[in-house]
Amino acid sequence: MSPVLVFSVVGGYFILLITIAFFTGRQADSKTFFTANRQSPWYLVAFGMIGASLSGVTFISVPGWVGTIQFSYFQMVLGYLLGYLVIATVLMPLYYKLNLISIYTYLEQRFGFWSYKTGAFFFLLSRVVGSSFRLFLVASVLQLAIFDAWGVPFELTVVITIILIWVYTFKGGIKTIVFTDTLQTLFMLLAVIISIKIITSELGISLSEAIGQIKEGPHSQIFFWDQVDSKNFFKQFLSGAFIAIVMTGLDQDMMQKNLTCRNLRDAQKNMFWFSIILVLANVLFLALGAMLYIYSSSKGIDVPANTDDLFPSLAINHFSTFAGIVFLLGITAAAYSSADSALTALTTSFCVDILNFKEGEDRRATRIKVHIGFSLILLLVIIIFKQINNQAVISAVFTAAGYTYGPLLGLYAFGLFTRKKPVDKFVPWICVASPIISYVLNLNSEQLFMGYKFGFEILILNGLITFLGLLLVSRKSNTFS
Repeated sequence: MSPVLVFSVVGGYFILLITIAFFTGRQADSKTFFTANRQSPWYLVAFGMIGASLSGVTFISVPGWVGTIQFSYFQMVLGYLLGYLVIATVLMPLYYKLNLISIYTYLEQRFGFWSYKTGAFFFLLSRVVGSSFRLFLVASVLQLAIFDAWGVPFELTVVITIILIWVYTFKGGIKTIVFTDTLQTLFMLLAVIISIKIITSELGISLSEAIGQIKEGPHSQIFFWDQVDSKNFFKQFLSGAFIAIVMTGLDQDMMQKNLTCRNLRDAQKNMFWFSIILVLANVLFLALGAMLYIYSSSKGIDVPANTDDLFPSLAINHFSTFAGIVFLLGITAAAYSSADSALTALTTSFCVDILNFKEGEDRRATRIKVHIGFSLILLLVIIIFKQINNQAVISAVFTAAGYTYGPLLGLYAFGLFTRKKPVDKFVPWICVASPIISYVLNLNSEQLFMGYKFGFEILILNGLITFLGLLLVSRKSNTFS
């Protein structure tokens, strides 16, 4: 595809986003930015959260990942359902009862000042790392499709990527995000469906024949029962449940959208329908991955060493121009639906949790400075990640989540399921030590645990170590929130 054509398609897409931002950002204040005045329709939130949950990482990495782990990722997706049930029935009622802007305010009420700041810090760390991974992905695709041909360095591509996000989020914040995420989810899912249709058409097979080839192919195994294998069902299922809890229920980015609903009942309806659609969407991504490998094999195309490059390479270099355009719209929508809300959530958490903004307080100038500051931080981390990345991005995201979200899992589990209160000043030290201990155990797990090798369930271990550490420095509390 011509770089000019690609630039025109992506440029037109962002003009549409900026137009939405213009209408949703009119007369916006800090309350609009942080909570959308708690007036978001639940069905828009539910549909928009699909794009934010899947993101460009799923769009690129899951199809490519099929070549190495087959359909075992679906075991984790099934675990998500359990995690979302916990969120809807345990965490959401708590957040709505306390009328929170930032969900980490709960930690201050339950434990104290240092626990609160520690929870907010680990969210900021987790979301900066996760969002940088996701933005790295979309910047890499834009580099391949447009900027390499023009001799533009990768670093400038990242700058352009982040500026585009800033332009349409700095004013309307979460209110704008609810509407842009809905549009971006639509584009992303249409791109997957159309891509599957295009592949079957080019291979000259029907949809039912394609399903038959996927079943008979080498990539369709879903369930794995070997206890030592990192793809073991119980490891993946439990990992999926806890990843859903921490990366959605304990994540300001995802919960900020839920907290814009009018009431708890609407937020729970949102979570139910979101869960159902998310499972179906992941089935589509896995099917697309299998079809990409079938297509490569039938056409004699070598699969790239980095499987993240498979879908972009085929779409841009081997599919029709129309298919390439569909792919670009899909990856752009998928990546930005996650990254734009992350920038808003980072700004919200820092303003509320670190700078102590109060609800109704409109410190616009400070908020904009924070928004710019996190944009620069994301830029720096993406450039660093470019230098060190050597694995599929989705694997990197979940690996990082295991270490950065683990302390949050331990803190909330301790707060919700015990009546004890830890000595507040010790909490930061425990939360820093837990990921370090988990990392050391992970490195030596095969020697220490008779050949056992940790996968994404390192998150559970990390949370458990945090929980036990809090227990050691606790006393019984008369309050139980």
